[in-house]
Amino acid sequence: MTVLHSPNQNQLLAALPASEFARLSSYLELVPMPLGESYYESNGKLQHVYFPTTSIVSLRYMMENGCTAEIAGVGNEGMLGISVFMGDKALPKQAIVRTVGYGYRMKARLLLEEFNRAGTFQQLLIRYTKSLIIQASQVVVCNRYHSVEQKICRWFMHNYEYIAANDLSVTQEILSSVLGIRRNILTEALRKLREAGLINYYGGHITMLNIQNVEDHACECFRMIESSVNRMPKQSDSNPMHENVIALSMASSDGISRISYRVL
Repeated sequence: MTVLHSPNQNQLLAALPASEFARLSSYLELVPMPLGESYYESNGKLQHVYFPTTSIVSLRYMMENGCTAEIAGVGNEGMLGISVFMGDKALPKQAIVRTVGYGYRMKARLLLEEFNRAGTFQQLLIRYTKSLIIQASQVVVCNRYHSVEQKICRWFMHNYEYIAANDLSVTQEILSSVLGIRRNILTEALRKLREAGLINYYGGHITMLNIQNVEDHACECFRMIESSVNRMPKQSDSNPMHENVIALSMASSDGISRISYRVL
């Protein structure tokens, strides 16, 4: 099976003028982003920044007792590594892949050099950072005022917006950690959603049976966050699709999976 990958699958990169993209493209490297991969821990510094295309990274805050909760998600609309130009204090406690996929990475020092050019890339990164702050702030409000069922549906819809799939590969253990909800409370909330005909779940998979109904049950935070994301610039009509497309071929023989790349 061959899967095509392109930097254009990331909205920040797709919004770049052709001239800036041509300069950045030589710095970009396609990398797999496996489930559970941690890109930095508390007080760590990023050596690379990441532009997810088909993966989603969970930004989490960790308490002193080890409990964690997600404060934001980074998908194909953005970038992991705003601390490179915002300073280390902008670093959340953890960044862990919660949806397996791919992305493009760039060395942190090269990104900072591009940021300091004060071109379109800098403007895009600042606007994205504002969007990320809105998301984190809205999650705080959500955790304080909305029901467990509303928060779960909000999280489901965010995933749907990122990957456009109604089937999520996530265990209750991971979902409990991401949302900061005790396992027994989460199990009861999922049971209610299943009985209401919104979802089905089995063996680490959750399927949204009716996307519109799930969205209707999500709290207002989902629409607030999506509104901030949708205000991000999209690919301009005057900026044709960048041509740096990579064909990823996956083959298996003798039980061993092999991955190869071709630039088209």
